Amino acid sequence: MFKKILIANRGEIAVRVIRACRELGIATVAVYSQADEDSLHVKLADESVCIGPAPNKESYLNAPNIISAAVITGADAIHPGYGYFSEVPGFAEACEACKIKFIGPPSQVIERMGNKAAAREIMQSAGIPVIPGTKGILQNELDAQKTAAKMGYPVLIKAAAGGGGKGIRLVQNEEEMGKVLKIAQAEAEAAFGNSDVYMEKFIEEPRHIEVQILADSRGHVVHLGERECSIQNARHQKMLEEAPSAALSSSLRNKMGEAAIKAAKAVGYENAGTIEFLLDAKNNFYFMEMNTRVQVEHPITEVVTGVDILTQQILIASGEKLSISQKDVQVRGHAIECRITAEDPDRNFTPSSGRVESLIIPGGFGVRVDTHLYAGYNIPPYYDSLLAKLIVWAPDRTEAIRKMSRCLSEFKVEGLKTNIPFHQKIMANAFYRRGELTTNFIKRRMSNGSG
Repeated sequence: MFKKILIANRGEIAVRVIRACRELGIATVAVYSQADEDSLHVKLADESVCIGPAPNKESYLNAPNIISAAVITGADAIHPGYGYFSEVPGFAEACEACKIKFIGPPSQVIERMGNKAAAREIMQSAGIPVIPGTKGILQNELDAQKTAAKMGYPVLIKAAAGGGGKGIRLVQNEEEMGKVLKIAQAEAEAAFGNSDVYMEKFIEEPRHIEVQILADSRGHVVHLGERECSIQNARHQKMLEEAPSAALSSSLRNKMGEAAIKAAKAVGYENAGTIEFLLDAKNNFYFMEMNTRVQVEHPITEVVTGVDILTQQILIASGEKLSISQKDVQVRGHAIECRITAEDPDRNFTPSSGRVESLIIPGGFGVRVDTHLYAGYNIPPYYDSLLAKLIVWAPDRTEAIRKMSRCLSEFKVEGLKTNIPFHQKIMANAFYRRGELTTNFIKRRMSNGSG
């Protein structure tokens, strides 16, 4: 078992990792930027190291400083959380070179699955259904136009190195292709340092379903059921998630779970990961991508299965074999997670920052809040707007919605704007309550996205 783990992240996920380590008796090291000196993860860790100024490139994306902090403090492992270096093969390689365990899959697996176009080819070879699309990257505008003509409009242009809903552009017809292709390539270069893009057929009004998997170094893989992630904003960013999905029959659930395990084995996966699918109106599902890290929404899977995913990540990385088999995994009840962000819904979700003047966090049976907030904390303007994850559990979906509505009415973050009022509108929406969810739900069912 590890003696000391450095957390190469910030915010609520850094706090979550620290708590998992503490329960395992492992010492922790927090890294922080100058803007995060008073952040909760710094206060909770056993040690802390400042790794640079506020901008991400000078701190949380400064690999030499993070590796140096691990070496100086004697950390024998690094947990990357999500975002930042969690899916950067070069960082995992640097950890390996310095004899520091990267808590995640091997660097070569991250690299294979990080290229979305290459991942599609791997899945096709393994017999996993994929969305119709290009076999490789698009070479130029003419190539894109010919491919789209064969495939049929509308199509999606997607960053090959993409993730997190970034670098995706919809093309409705041939006249738009040239302009949209250039925009997508520029966005991909800016977001991922790689301008390569590929094309997929646009699936009309799908549901976004993802399956959580765990895999140890001995080839043992289990899935922990699915999550419904169809409620997304205009930037393809998830806003809330549920487990299980109300759309899946037991037979379809088993098929998707088996496909997820097959996908993980096809790439020799190790640690926690997520296979993401699109589900069409006829219940056909297609592989979309694999996230080689812990997901923001992992808590809802934890509360319906009773499996601590963060702890499992650490145990697997330390060389232990999975202590659970597929027959041990039982999904009980229903969970919903709302992502509470510092955004103003009345101003097109403009990011908000400032001092948390007062804070009221909801509680009660079946309620969990993962956050780094506290009264008096100053929200820096430099980072992701996620403030907290409000998770509720109930015996069924109807009761879970009622519980979430109650909790949202209690949740108060005074001093800055949040998206809590918008989540309240979602909970009250008749289509949402009936479980009629698609990835364009916000645009179609929430008055043009304004609620």
